Amino acid sequence: MEGNIDKIAWICLREGRMLNVRSKGKELFYVPGGKRDPGESDLETLQREIQEELSATVKPETIAYFATFEAQADGKPEGVLIRMTCYYAEVEGELQPDSEIEEMAWLTYAERERTSLISRMIFDRLHEMNLL
Repeated sequence: MEGNIDKIAWICLREGRMLNVRSKGKELFYVPGGKRDPGESDLETLQREIQEELSATVKPETIAYFATFEAQADGKPEGVLIRMTCYYAEVEGELQPDSEIEEMAWLTYAERERTSLISRMIFDRLHEMNLL
């Protein structure tokens, strides 16, 4: 059985919408971010992943912890969990899909069904906080 998946994610909100991305060949959107490389801190992972996926530079002094979520991992055997540690941060540069990202979208709470299970949990929490 595969091990659990540990990811770092970037919460980016604008005008009642949250930024989500979709990888090439995938159907569901997810919150931008990804798996840490060996020895990387959360903040280093966040900075690298956002640069790779969206060609933007995270401003390190603006990074703030939001929450951590756990759920069944999409497309993985039953019992394989994904843990997503989420951060807010400001970025420099224009956001544009890069690397494995085919599309980015600013999704509303009503559009959360287009996202992965763990992303829906994040949408729900932000909605409860009246942020979406």
